[in-house]
Amino acid sequence: MTGHGERPSREQRVSDAIHAQNRDLREIDRQRKYAKMARSPYRFYRGTNHLFWADIAHDWRIDLYGGAPDTRTWLQGDAHVHNHGAYGDDRQGVHFGMDDFDDAFVGDYQYDLWRHAASMILDAEENAGLARDKSRRAVRHFVTSYLNTLAEGRPAEGIHVAYEDPPLAKFMAKVLKKYGVDRQLDKWTVENDAGERVFDTDYRKLGGVSAAERARLLKALTEQYPATLATDENGLRRQPRIVDIARRVDAGTGSLGVDRFYALAREQAHEADDYLVLDIKQQTEPPALAVFDEARVHNRNSDFDHQGDRHAAAARALSQHPDAYIGWLSLGDAWFSVKRRSPYKKDFPTDKIDGFGAYRNLTRQWGRVLAREHLRGAAYLEPDNPARFAAVIADRIGEERETFKRLIVEFAETYAERTRRDYATFMTTREGAED
Repeated sequence: MTGHGERPSREQRVSDAIHAQNRDLREIDRQRKYAKMARSPYRFYRGTNHLFWADIAHDWRIDLYGGAPDTRTWLQGDAHVHNHGAYGDDRQGVHFGMDDFDDAFVGDYQYDLWRHAASMILDAEENAGLARDKSRRAVRHFVTSYLNTLAEGRPAEGIHVAYEDPPLAKFMAKVLKKYGVDRQLDKWTVENDAGERVFDTDYRKLGGVSAAERARLLKALTEQYPATLATDENGLRRQPRIVDIARRVDAGTGSLGVDRFYALAREQAHEADDYLVLDIKQQTEPPALAVFDEARVHNRNSDFDHQGDRHAAAARALSQHPDAYIGWLSLGDAWFSVKRRSPYKKDFPTDKIDGFGAYRNLTRQWGRVLAREHLRGAAYLEPDNPARFAAVIADRIGEERETFKRLIVEFAETYAERTRRDYATFMTTREGAED
């Protein structure tokens, strides 16, 4: 306990913040989330994005190389190593990049670099088994790749991610060979007596929905959702026909416990990929926006009518290959994003990395991916001058590239150590609550 007027300790503030963030979850979901967070400091980091933003919201270092309206872009908002992976479908191809935009918002480009770099220190230690000096070098390669990609002067569409180089080459080949629509259907569905595919609610990651939930979702998916889809070059929208609905359970870490459903659909307007799975996920305010004052965020964050609208705009702005099924719907007072669950969705397994050389090569691709997203996000905000963002960043950093990289490496190490201490606090508090 703290006395009257005393500032609570870091340990108390961390404990209170975690409790506040998760107090509205059902008990079973809260325990599932805490069990995932307890696995390691990195998993704890993934489950406490709100702590990160509260910690850095007023960090003065952001003004050294940014902190101004012209250094803002769409941010991924929860940039970390395991938000990179394979995605796509048989129409648009299979690609490597980020495909989770739940916490995306408009802000200074450095925030994504900071969060991603700290995740690399934790991941390199935990999964890749790298020594401290190698982890620092990995972050430097990541930042160098990011800056070099911006300096190429290409539009985002012209930036190539080297799938053909190790270790991505083997990973992408495996994804293409083992994943796809058929495997996705085998994993999530079964055939009913009429020979139609339906969700397998005996599968541990799926649950049933009540008749009332089914009716509400079906109504929203057929009457509200289609109008939120973007049109193609011919002015047409996708026309999915809903076949079945199930509840998605035990998904993710940071977002575990929010309402989430899957809808099995058949595409009426196209023959290819006849069956598809729609991911319907409740969207809440990104934790960054809860702690930033107006001076730190672009006013574009207030342009959206609701969180489903924000998510759709972010996904279309940031994704190199936007999903044609991105949209939204509402259930009561809650807003939900809707997107296709990629049949090729697969995170890159960094625990399978063999040595520093392979990890270094991967970090270079992460840097290119993040630079590509930031360029796309900036062009989305300022379509009449898409090259300005890269030019402004180059001007702000100038001849201080080494200093800029050193600042990010030092931030990453310091914040990773803070995360380890916070993780220890969480473990002690959790164990005490269970005694």
